[in-house]
Amino acid sequence: MNQNTSSTRDGSTPLDDSFERYLQDKGKGRGGDGGNYRRNAARELERLAEWAAGDRGDDDWTGIVPDDVDRDPTFEDLDERVFREYARHLAGDRGLKQNTVQTYYRYISAWCGWCVNEGYLEAHYAQRASAMAPLPEDDGRKPGDQQAWTSEQRHTLTRHVDERARDAVEAYATLPADTDPLDKQRARYAALKAARDRALVFVLAYTAVRVGELLRDPNDPRRRGVRWEDLSLDDGSMDVYRKKQQWDAASLPDPVISPLRSYRQLMDPPTERWPVFPTFDHRTLATIVQDGLADQGERPDTITEQRDEYARNLLLALDEDVRPPSITTDGARSILQRLSDAAEIDIDHPKHDYLAPHGGRRGMGEVLVRAFGYTVAARYLDNSEEMVRERYSHIEAGELGDVATEALEEIDQ
Repeated sequence: MNQNTSSTRDGSTPLDDSFERYLQDKGKGRGGDGGNYRRNAARELERLAEWAAGDRGDDDWTGIVPDDVDRDPTFEDLDERVFREYARHLAGDRGLKQNTVQTYYRYISAWCGWCVNEGYLEAHYAQRASAMAPLPEDDGRKPGDQQAWTSEQRHTLTRHVDERARDAVEAYATLPADTDPLDKQRARYAALKAARDRALVFVLAYTAVRVGELLRDPNDPRRRGVRWEDLSLDDGSMDVYRKKQQWDAASLPDPVISPLRSYRQLMDPPTERWPVFPTFDHRTLATIVQDGLADQGERPDTITEQRDEYARNLLLALDEDVRPPSITTDGARSILQRLSDAAEIDIDHPKHDYLAPHGGRRGMGEVLVRAFGYTVAARYLDNSEEMVRERYSHIEAGELGDVATEALEEIDQ
């Protein structure tokens, strides 16, 4: 495997130039050199690299590089058709079980998502429906096997983001009066990012709102992400576009209110139409600010001067009311991956090595079903009681097991 960890990140970068950096990020221990996930991911990336070069697959498979080009596979060769073909290659291996095919593909998909965040790729091609279509059904997973944040995991993550946000906000608020303006801006940006992450985690952890109802879906213009105008912190409610294709009010329980209120005060959005969870992606914001100021009639040289006065494009966007887009559901997954790693949360799950967004919803479902039963849980989760009973049937099975144990003990005595 190529050990090159240069900073080049464009379409001409060979695929395996990214492998070591990715594996270090995912590895455990000092230097990221250990851990089962790293070892398994390394194996699957090597498998992908060999297939992409034409060294694996059917006899007539020559790889993803055009026949008239003599070079190693690079990122410019990747698109959703390549991942679709690779999914078909895995699915066609008769030596692999259905769930194993799914697992192997997930390693590659996780790497693809990381490449988007790191600037190697423009889009998460591996997660597109057409790319995943050849994969077999993962029919070995029962509803109770899906990830659900445990109480300990929820407390660890929320405590971590709360401490990070408190420290960042305090660092910004206590800066000396003579602090350099750009340093002050950097401190505010750090506080905003930490406060946004805290608010997002608390909302996912306690509201049970689907992540697709909360954030932007690039493929559905109706799902543009919640805006401040959709929130009523005094009433404890939030309007979201539900899965059933209509707007509805979702509850904001007490633990969520304070993080949102503090975050809003720090952001001070210029209008209520600003997204609650805007993207902090540097490239996206640079384009948005450039185009937005141009639309406002600013000359190119003036725009350049304005941008030079700001440490971050987001702060200029706030001051000039150039509204950025909300983060996407993929963006939320990336944030939770970063935070799960930083909080050093112990996660034992076959699909996710981090606390995934849907796990927050399922975790709340577990809490509600156990505390108040299926009817109340169904109302909070915006699902039918029948569906909730099906998805959380493992809880009822466990409770019935306890009843049976108690009955046997009584009879035996």
